[in-house]
Amino acid sequence: MIYLPVVNFENSSMMLNMHFESVFRGKKITVMRIGLLGRGVGDAAFLAEMGADVHVVDDAPAEVMQPSVDALKEYNNVRFTFGPYQEGYFTEADCVLVGAGAPLEMPVLEAARVAGVPLKQSAAWFAELSNVPIIGVTGTRGKSTVTHMIHHVLSEVTGEKILLGGNVRGVSNLQLLKEVQEDSLCVMELDSWQLQGFGWAKLSPQIAVFTNFMEDHLNYYQAGGRSKAEAMKLYFEDKANIFRYQEESGVLVTTPEVFEQAKSLKGISLGQEVILADASSISEDSLLSMPGEHNRLNAALAYEALRAMSVSDEEIFSGLASFPGVPGRLEYLGERDGVKIYNDNNATTPHATVRGLQAVGNADDQNVILIAGGAYKNIDPTSLLDEITKYCKKVVLLPGTGTDLIKKQLQADVVESMAEAVTAGLAAGEPGDVLLFSPGFASFGLFKNEYERNDAFVQCINQADI
Repeated sequence: MIYLPVVNFENSSMMLNMHFESVFRGKKITVMRIGLLGRGVGDAAFLAEMGADVHVVDDAPAEVMQPSVDALKEYNNVRFTFGPYQEGYFTEADCVLVGAGAPLEMPVLEAARVAGVPLKQSAAWFAELSNVPIIGVTGTRGKSTVTHMIHHVLSEVTGEKILLGGNVRGVSNLQLLKEVQEDSLCVMELDSWQLQGFGWAKLSPQIAVFTNFMEDHLNYYQAGGRSKAEAMKLYFEDKANIFRYQEESGVLVTTPEVFEQAKSLKGISLGQEVILADASSISEDSLLSMPGEHNRLNAALAYEALRAMSVSDEEIFSGLASFPGVPGRLEYLGERDGVKIYNDNNATTPHATVRGLQAVGNADDQNVILIAGGAYKNIDPTSLLDEITKYCKKVVLLPGTGTDLIKKQLQADVVESMAEAVTAGLAAGEPGDVLLFSPGFASFGLFKNEYERNDAFVQCINQADI
């Protein structure tokens, strides 16, 4: 029997089986930053299907956004404007759907607030409109793994469709509304930008999992000349929306370190049930598909969230044993001439790459060939440099502003493409070695986004002539 606390979102009086068309028909909705990942396109398409007057605005050049334009060409109630944002696009709308990464204090968003125009974010809007129970997962690292662990176990236990949304590749949260049934349950991976939307809506998931809190996105939060301390405070404030508005029937699963920081926030009572997790919840002989001590902690967080839903230990551990892992997160791609290959594409911070090295490397043998590098996110790479010295026999770097900071200290090969990186990495391998792709930096510059980078690595590994 799976249990979730009864939900009472104050901002939503919609019934589960409501006709969404009545909500959107004739409404003027500005969609800001539609992106190229498919999620924003799906959101815009849903709004158009429901009869809204959709105005897509993006400050990217029209030629860059052409794939998104083409994907929506069948809708005559969708129009596009590219280039600098105009205030009227925001103040004259009934609602603004804000894409990820919009700067915190953009004048056009402030103008919308002053004009009383609601700002929405798709994951939070799904929560408002669907009114289904949600298990939400956030954290600087591990949120994708924990989200998919929980989703996998629930799917195995119930044998029914469990909704999966939030920061999931290719998943439009508004399109997900079409799949809502009266007894639906949704597991959502929620990044800091999506949780800004939960803050605007003043709601939180019924079960909130907060995996950890580390430096990340400083290039975003330090905009406007903020200090690192100010940036980290803003970053945590956004993350804290995952539990800030929970009712007393809610559950927060986190670590002692995060809980101590949460207690310092002003205006939060923390009256919900709080469960503190550590890796000791998962015995050393438990079967887990993903290597590394950090993945034992991820499994422990998933375990505590599932226990809070009255899933039995037997069901949880059976599900965790069959969990296949998450693409791009220490994903094992097999061997090539005795060299084990791991895809850790989603390691976009130095600390994440350190965890990858510790999970698959052997400091005694220095058996890792590391492919890393990319765009700088204002995060000090010193810890990564230290660990590279311990674990790596060779380092190959992709170009980027982050690479420029570390290449001299490492005396590493800097290549111009993923194909060159994979060729150089495999050529250096011997039986017993590990080829680890774990960038430690963002993808921008050489790639449009981290998904394109992920696909490029996998494609190069799969090519027969490499």
